[in-house]
Amino acid sequence: MFHRIILVSVCCISFAGFASADLLVKSGQKVAFMGDSITAGGWDLPGGYVKLTAQGLATLGAEIVPIPAGVGGNTSRDMVARLDRDVLSKKPDWLTLSCGVNDVWHGKDGCTLEEYEKNITSIVDQAEKAGIKVLILTSTPIGEDLTEDNNKKLIIYNDFLRQFAAQRQLPVAEENGAFQEALKGHDLDRPYLTMDGVHPNTDGSQVMATALLAAFGATPAQITQVQQAWTDAPGDAFAHAGFGFGIDAPISIKQYDALRKIAVSRKVPMRSLFEGIYLDCIADAEIAHRGDPIPDAGKVQQDAQKAFSAKLADLTK
Repeated sequence: MFHRIILVSVCCISFAGFASADLLVKSGQKVAFMGDSITAGGWDLPGGYVKLTAQGLATLGAEIVPIPAGVGGNTSRDMVARLDRDVLSKKPDWLTLSCGVNDVWHGKDGCTLEEYEKNITSIVDQAEKAGIKVLILTSTPIGEDLTEDNNKKLIIYNDFLRQFAAQRQLPVAEENGAFQEALKGHDLDRPYLTMDGVHPNTDGSQVMATALLAAFGATPAQITQVQQAWTDAPGDAFAHAGFGFGIDAPISIKQYDALRKIAVSRKVPMRSLFEGIYLDCIADAEIAHRGDPIPDAGKVQQDAQKAFSAKLADLTK
């Protein structure tokens, strides 16, 4: 139940100004998704928000051509520098712009508000001059503690995005507000929407995609239709086991929900559940290879990954 409640609450806050059933993006159009590591993961990870958005639009009859343009560590300064290469040269119809986390999070290596405003304005100006429509995403929180200093600093950056978008009449995906709403009541179950406090997990990816679809004009009924299509599709979710290994096993959202019930019953966060299962798989693989004449850490890890996926499938039968 927790999973569905999150998505319904996001829908309730994300549709202001988009009552029409007509989507802003049309079938066959090219959409460039520009951003930092959050957007890079949104394309690279199973069930990332970029992939879910594209699938959601397809469910609603708008088969887009995605142009992934997320680069880890990027600030607005970096995005200005690569805009022509990664976006303009590809001649998309739309540009979704997700930028701001690293401008704040990177401190002195980030961008002041003044520079950020200049960079965002430059990106939008260049895109519009090239005939590209722009959709702005507000920045997701930096850590799931919304009272933390970086999140306080991020407020004025997001306020600028909202004001700028209103002045330029650009659609806005209210990602920050969606995250804040979804985090309510989960103080003891964190990280809840992210793998590490910043980068979205399966829940966070769905929250982001839902808000983005709403900004593209999807109605609440259409969002419900998309969520139903997401649920059973293989690979629309992932089980993340960290420890520096970065294991992201693709599963369905239905399986993810089943694993959440197990985590709730054991009173542990999802990340702890996944990491515990993977550690057991590593231990079993090490035992199985103990008699090998030449130790092969890669083979141990490979076998552990296979066992991890098999264990997840078994737990969600």
